[in-house]
Amino acid sequence: MKRFAFALAAAALAVSASISAASAAPAPCEETLKALRAAEGQAKLNTADKAKVLDLESKGIERCNADDDKRADDFFAQAMKVMGK
Repeated sequence: MKRFAFALAAAALAVSASISAASAAPAPCEETLKALRAAEGQAKLNTADKAKVLDLESKGIERCNADDDKRADDFFAQAMKVMGK
């Protein structure tokens, strides 16, 4: 009986850990990239800011292609800050 209770507790812990990990997952980088490109189309940037945004977008796309959504989203968020979004 103790083994059954222990196994049940371990299973409950595993399920709760996977649920909280899923809820903390970053947004898909493809969706964030779409939002960034939409904001770029409307932004009025000087040459230096435009270069910075393009550099951050390029780095984000590189990370997105490597399935590193968290770091890609970080680069895209930095680009949005440069644009004042």
